[in-house]
Amino acid sequence: MTVDALQFNMHEAKTQLSRIIERVEHGEEIVISRAGRPVARIVPLERTARSGRGSLTGFWAAEDWDSAETNAEIARDFLPS
Repeated sequence: MTVDALQFNMHEAKTQLSRIIERVEHGEEIVISRAGRPVARIVPLERTARSGRGSLTGFWAAEDWDSAETNAEIARDFLPS
């Protein structure tokens, strides 16, 4: 637990969850306590930036991926038996 972490007891955490999450989204670390004893820490997730280009790196599709035959085959899979 870092010294700067804001601490909430279990009841406060339940009633103020949306506010707690909003603070975490802005980089804060929150500690949840039960009977005065810290039991959990909520920290921001590390986000990886995705660029529009290259986000499908390694994607491969067959040349006939959008052919009439392929589309008909897929459509048959969704028709009732």
